[in-house]
Amino acid sequence: MNKNMISAEIYAKSALDQVPRLLGNLDRNRFSSTYGCFHRDYWLEKTSDFPDAVRQFAVHALALVYKYDFPNSKYQGNTNLLNWTIAALDYWAGIQHKDGSFDEFYPYERGWVGPTGFTTYACAEAFNLIREEMPSDVEKRVRRALIKAAFFIGKGESEEDHLGNHHAMACLAVHTVMRVLGRDDLEAIYSKLWDKFLTYYHAEEGWCREYDGPDPGYLSAVVSFLGKIYVHDPRPEIFEVISGAVETCSYFVYPNGSYGGILGSRNTIHLYTHGFEIVSSQIKLAQSIAVKAISGIAQGNLVPPSSMSDRYLVYRVPEYLQSYLDYSPKSGELLTLPYEREHTKFFKKAGIASCRTGDQYTIANMAKGGTFKIFNVALNECLLNDSGAIGILSNGKKFTTQWIDQSFKFSVDANEWSVTGTAKYLPNPKTFTPFKGLIFRLIMVAAGWSPMLSHFVKGRIRKMIILNESDVPLNFSRSILFEKSQITIRDTFTLNRKSISVTNISLGGEYHLRYVPQSRYFQPHELANHGIELSPEELNKLNSERTISVEREIKI
Repeated sequence: MNKNMISAEIYAKSALDQVPRLLGNLDRNRFSSTYGCFHRDYWLEKTSDFPDAVRQFAVHALALVYKYDFPNSKYQGNTNLLNWTIAALDYWAGIQHKDGSFDEFYPYERGWVGPTGFTTYACAEAFNLIREEMPSDVEKRVRRALIKAAFFIGKGESEEDHLGNHHAMACLAVHTVMRVLGRDDLEAIYSKLWDKFLTYYHAEEGWCREYDGPDPGYLSAVVSFLGKIYVHDPRPEIFEVISGAVETCSYFVYPNGSYGGILGSRNTIHLYTHGFEIVSSQIKLAQSIAVKAISGIAQGNLVPPSSMSDRYLVYRVPEYLQSYLDYSPKSGELLTLPYEREHTKFFKKAGIASCRTGDQYTIANMAKGGTFKIFNVALNECLLNDSGAIGILSNGKKFTTQWIDQSFKFSVDANEWSVTGTAKYLPNPKTFTPFKGLIFRLIMVAAGWSPMLSHFVKGRIRKMIILNESDVPLNFSRSILFEKSQITIRDTFTLNRKSISVTNISLGGEYHLRYVPQSRYFQPHELANHGIELSPEELNKLNSERTISVEREIKI
């Protein structure tokens, strides 16, 4: 077996190893009222009071392994697997709301792309793979549900869903239904969704807005989603966006095989691989990213499907299966990734800076308070992974400098990167109590009849647990100074209110502070990732003199 095929099989093996887990989450009892449901917490364990529609995304993986001959697979052509796939599609259609929407996190959510767009795409693809083998009554129900969902998606977001990857998926879901069902009446809806997506894309720097800045993990999702459209609709404007996004993604591919992380607006560390495989024959840099991704998967430095929760496992398995199917053999000399070549790069609108000099590769998000990573390229090691400062005030409230704020002032030149701003209170990690859970359910039952009210509630939730921010009476500055044999990090803190004092400040380490469900998965480099805490003497100086500077040196 040649080297290229061995590389391709890494995708297939990573995915196929998780198919038993998907099947274990599926109600396979044809006499059950929840036959075809992938939400095990709901149909078996009874720890959920509604079926999460996103789990039905797994139907795409079942359809793929049923249809295609993957290496060492026992699933192709299996009759039981076909019946379970049909049941899963039928169950998805059966839990749809009358307006065409679905729920993910709570009953009557009526989510836009999160549950509806993603599952519509997956079910349309699965439907397309097995439609000739489906009973006519199920085929009609699924077809009807796909059309209703596509028109719901076409109405646009109304829940303050300011996520570029969701707008890309909205395009993909509607385009797929349009293609699979031959619905020309969806063309105008698709065009409108595409125009809206472009408002989230920064063409000059090649990234999409995810709330308040770029996120590498979700940018790779955009490459994947648009790549899936491009296969069937190779318009130049789609390729132009993909090409720009591939270029930007390349800066977040790290020497140790990891990707993304604390530099992004949403802290994600996943890498969607399918889009890079799709365009690898046209975009040489996509080849390089795909090769490094396969290496990262093999070494366990990219988060594998096995480490992901059930809700997000369903995305990764079909993504890797499709990556195997569309794998292109890599021949000739690969383009160098940014960490492999001398460079200095500054994404001014994003506030992200990157440089490689000698054996060090440094990348930082100055707009996010100066979070950064420093790597030794020769050793493929992360020397420092810094999430910014986290502290505790004497009143017990917690604060951080790890936030994206338009008021932060930052500058980047050849010798120094710096940022100044005001620290932010940490969002309250709210959890449900039985009483709060009951009240919330009652509210959703009362408001859930109305899509408008459901989306209003979701918008308020998003603001409260994700976007809420308020200033702490503490100013900070961070400078990263590049010298011949070392990098010096200087942090300064200044209290600007006499009534407050600080009891703890930690610098560095890996802390993901924004609520993002598809984040915070374990990576091996965390075992050796340590921050530092200011000493009691340093804290006393800050509280008495109202300011302090702390320096750290990294030898390179």
